[in-house]
Amino acid sequence: MSEPEAQLPPKGQPKVADDEDIEGFEHDGVNNDGKSKKKRNRVKKKSGASKQSDPPRVGLTKIFTDGIFPEGEICEYKNDNMYRTSSKEKKALEDAVNADPEETYQNIRRAAEVHRQVRAHARKHIKPGMTTTEIVNNIEDGVRALVEEDTTGSLQAGIGFPTGCNLNACAAHYTPNAGDTTVLQLRDVLKIDIGVHVKGRIVDSAFTLNFEPTYDALLAAVKDATNTGVKEAGIDVRVADIGAAIQEVMESYEVVIGTNTYPVKSIENLTGHSINRYKIHGGKSIPIVKTSDPGIMEEGEYFAIETFGSTGRGRVVENGECSHYAKVFDVKVPPLRLATAKSLLKTIEKTFGTLPFCRRYLDRTGESNYLLALKHLVAQGVVQDYPPLWDVRGSMTAQFEHTILLRPTCKEVVSRGDDY
Repeated sequence: MSEPEAQLPPKGQPKVADDEDIEGFEHDGVNNDGKSKKKRNRVKKKSGASKQSDPPRVGLTKIFTDGIFPEGEICEYKNDNMYRTSSKEKKALEDAVNADPEETYQNIRRAAEVHRQVRAHARKHIKPGMTTTEIVNNIEDGVRALVEEDTTGSLQAGIGFPTGCNLNACAAHYTPNAGDTTVLQLRDVLKIDIGVHVKGRIVDSAFTLNFEPTYDALLAAVKDATNTGVKEAGIDVRVADIGAAIQEVMESYEVVIGTNTYPVKSIENLTGHSINRYKIHGGKSIPIVKTSDPGIMEEGEYFAIETFGSTGRGRVVENGECSHYAKVFDVKVPPLRLATAKSLLKTIEKTFGTLPFCRRYLDRTGESNYLLALKHLVAQGVVQDYPPLWDVRGSMTAQFEHTILLRPTCKEVVSRGDDY
């Protein structure tokens, strides 16, 4: 889920389980840092474990019955941090994290495996002629089933944020509201942004689909730029350096349509971001253009590395009907004038906490006629609204995104899959 810079506040298809061992993806030869890849630990299917269905609707704890989920892509640190790979002290820090059921990396890896399996089905089945509502419902039904959504109010597992289903010049923060009849067309460029959480550890990863080749170069530019950001990220790395590297790669591409050539531009006011527990935008931004940001990445931090490219002006503005909202983290709730706003806030706190939600999700809770109350919560600063973000109409935008964990001993690209 994108973080608009200066507009909003901080905020692999795996193989289907069968009677054989379940292995994660592997890349040939080297990893993204140019170093020899580490083989991932093999995750064996226990006797009596379930198989995944099609569409995927089997909870992952029924497949990975020992609670051990596949690692992401493992990348060794470079330069002054190379010592971390074999450091006993750093390994001990990781062991301590994994001994804590609230903090263990297995929570992140479980969410990531849900993401991979759900998106694999989505990438295979999304076709022109489908409505955006059909697309997001299929994805969200899969996430709820595979992550085994907690509906008790304790928010132990579920959807991390509304599924982005952004078309063409709309870069981010669109998901259909009730009654939306938008139909995917052959020439559309579709961004799908999916969030999954386990115990508040959110995996945030996105991809772009097109259905004919006009904008292949745009997708290639953004995918390359995102992989560049992932490669450059690491402990003690300046975020400004990451942004400069991303922009250089992104803007080396162009889209040719007939006799017209359109340079691909990084969308300058969208950024990646750190992620905290139950807080999708954790406070640090990862620019996708050259900046003077003095921030650095630190050990143990968790980031969404996402890039957006455009054939337009390379800057987005808020436009259109809002669907995305979130309760402001650590907000002191002022006196609320409307009784309906008080009631709606209780529903939001119980069902979503500080995780982003959309109007369709409120509909699912049984809430109705809530728009005035929701507007009041926004006006009082209790809930933040996130309208769709658009580049100039007629342009095309694309997005790719991965979630990375800066472990003490290595960088883990937790959302990496065979697909992107």
